[in-house]
Amino acid sequence: MRVVVDTNVWVSALLNPAGGPARVLRAYQDGRFELVGSEDAFDEVRRVLARPRIAKKYAIPSPMADEYVALLRERADLHAPTPAAKVARDPDDDRWIDLAIEGRADALVSRDGDVLAQEVTDYLEAHGVRVLTVQRFLDHLGGKGHP
Repeated sequence: MRVVVDTNVWVSALLNPAGGPARVLRAYQDGRFELVGSEDAFDEVRRVLARPRIAKKYAIPSPMADEYVALLRERADLHAPTPAAKVARDPDDDRWIDLAIEGRADALVSRDGDVLAQEVTDYLEAHGVRVLTVQRFLDHLGGKGHP
């Protein structure tokens, strides 16, 4: 299964190792799905982790954030999508739509209400991409996402 995973899921996976996003990370590490990514998406993960309040509160030094992004990027199928979609309420979220379509993803996993909105899910489903919450994705993987 080819999957685009939104930044908010990857950040949450690192910040809360007991949560659902961390189970998504473990499933990726176990090779249970193929990650469709982009340099832009991985740069965004790095930027969010470098925000002073996050870096300080969770004690995430820059080298740790770089290693985490390298781990995500290591086996990802990288794409540089052309901006095309103008569907999401937040225009920044259109990048996920473009990546999912151009990367021929089967699913887009997110915790962002704008990405999970009906207009986005309808648009992506018309392109063969399912939009899933973390829990629905884990359920789809089987066993509620437990390896």
